[in-house]
Amino acid sequence: MKNIITIQHTQSVHHLNGMVGSWTDWDLSELGRQQADNIGRNLVDYVGDDKFVLYSSDLKRAAQTAEAVGKHLGLTPILRPELREGNLGKACGKSVQWLRENLEQPEKTVDDRLFSDGESRRDIWNRLLPFFNEIMENDEENIILVSHGGLLSVFNTMFQGLPVESMNTCELWGGAGSVSRMTVKNDGKRMIRCMGDLSFLK
Repeated sequence: MKNIITIQHTQSVHHLNGMVGSWTDWDLSELGRQQADNIGRNLVDYVGDDKFVLYSSDLKRAAQTAEAVGKHLGLTPILRPELREGNLGKACGKSVQWLRENLEQPEKTVDDRLFSDGESRRDIWNRLLPFFNEIMENDEENIILVSHGGLLSVFNTMFQGLPVESMNTCELWGGAGSVSRMTVKNDGKRMIRCMGDLSFLK
């Protein structure tokens, strides 16, 4: 059996200043740092004596969340660029208002790119898939992933065994600091036990 815990990074500076997140490398806010510490503290009782491996996006807001969680669990994050948020290309470093005013293509399907030099959701899927297969096929029984809302929505779809095109009509998203828990049983059946739990923030 394999247990997977996903954590969406906690409050970031870009949640407060009206700027685009994406690949712009924002730090956590002070509240976000406290939230990440709370998640780690609350996970101690949940994971018990089970030994976990901790993977994280290499962007600061995710890596800082993972570091705070890892301190409580005695884990050092393994940074993986495959877990980065979607790349919005020329919108990186710009404000959300600039993004809205300069949008090149509305995102109606998984193949649409908001900006021509950015990623579509299919691009994100293809970037994530080798890592997803790696963790699903390796011998690690307990895994924690720290990433971003958009990336984790792709991960959630992948975990359910749905095709990328299913995201044209339905996606599973969480909020900042949300925790989801999943299990792969010995017979290969995948179960989502809890999605987007915000109680770990308290």
